[in-house]
Amino acid sequence: MYEKIKALLVDELQINEDDITPSAELVSDLGINSLELADLVLLCEEKFNIEISDSEISKFITVGDVAEYLAEVTGESK
Repeated sequence: MYEKIKALLVDELQINEDDITPSAELVSDLGINSLELADLVLLCEEKFNIEISDSEISKFITVGDVAEYLAEVTGESK
């Protein structure tokens, strides 16, 4: 799941692949703004055919947080 999230960040949001680690913070380390975070959420919802609630989005601090959440709701491995 982490690799899928990493690919989305690189391909869709043009984040430098070398900057992306499971512990990288979306905002402070990767420079993602609120609009880009919304884009990431929409991309994940479309790619994995799920709906992510606002309360869950607020828990997305690191790349690992996103991967862990998606692995949990989709049943895929992290």
